[in-house]
Amino acid sequence: MRVIVTGGTGFIGKALCGLLVSRRHEVVAASRSEERVREIFSDSVVPGAWDGKTPEGLVRLLDAAEGPAAIVNLVGESIALGRWTPEKKERILKSRVGAGLAVAKAVAQAGKKPQVVVQASAVGYYGDGGDTLLDESALPGSGFLAGVCQAWEGATQGIEEAGVRRVIVRTGVVLGPGGGALEKFLPAFRMFMGGPLGSGKQWFPWIHLADEVGAIAFLLENQEASGVFNLSSPGLVTMRAFCAELARALSRPSWLPVPGFALRLALGSEKASEMVLAGQRACPKRLLEKGYDFLFPEVARALKHAIIG
Repeated sequence: MRVIVTGGTGFIGKALCGLLVSRRHEVVAASRSEERVREIFSDSVVPGAWDGKTPEGLVRLLDAAEGPAAIVNLVGESIALGRWTPEKKERILKSRVGAGLAVAKAVAQAGKKPQVVVQASAVGYYGDGGDTLLDESALPGSGFLAGVCQAWEGATQGIEEAGVRRVIVRTGVVLGPGGGALEKFLPAFRMFMGGPLGSGKQWFPWIHLADEVGAIAFLLENQEASGVFNLSSPGLVTMRAFCAELARALSRPSWLPVPGFALRLALGSEKASEMVLAGQRACPKRLLEKGYDFLFPEVARALKHAIIG
């Protein structure tokens, strides 16, 4: 297929584009900067101009497809960088909803409809789930991130109304080399100052980068897959257990917990409470039922691979 990936120059997007190329798809990275796409991928990925807000660029890329096409929409302002000021929160929401609406309009307007659209979301949809096991049927939670995820998913609802298969991937914390959440943990642990964040009892819904992009490709290619899928590992761990395994992988101790009040001071109360101190015991029920075979189902092996290779 011609697979148009929005957000293709990001941490997940780069890995996904590389995997799709290896599976012999024609991959187009839709981006504001075509030069950036060329710098990252050379000639293996086609750069496509798109402003992230309007449908016209995507319509052109769909109509130029010589065969079947698909869209993977990964666009969204980073929630991890910077404090959650009112302006930052507005950018987080608008970037996701605006891109989703543009994708839905492009599908409606294109002369050549895509076979499938894969829409990004996050397990933050469930809010702070406590110890409840959360599969895809769980109800949405409360809070800023839960509201963003609900609006994000809702923005592309029109795709199904146009008769196109839609897959929503609610992603956990992605662990992999060269970026993502892991690079935030590593410096403290390498300096013998690592430990769990907050109480450590909150669930930590992780997934290895290889399984994140592997699952997206699997769902993209599986014509029977539609609806919501949790992209998190079946090897469920708490924050404390995750930090213990990270310390073991680095041959370091995990002995210096960061108290909640310190996180709230450093990050802001809302961001710390929702991103770090809350957790989701999210399980990939539907993904396993469809037959996806995780490359890294256990956190110890996943961390060793992400750190050492």
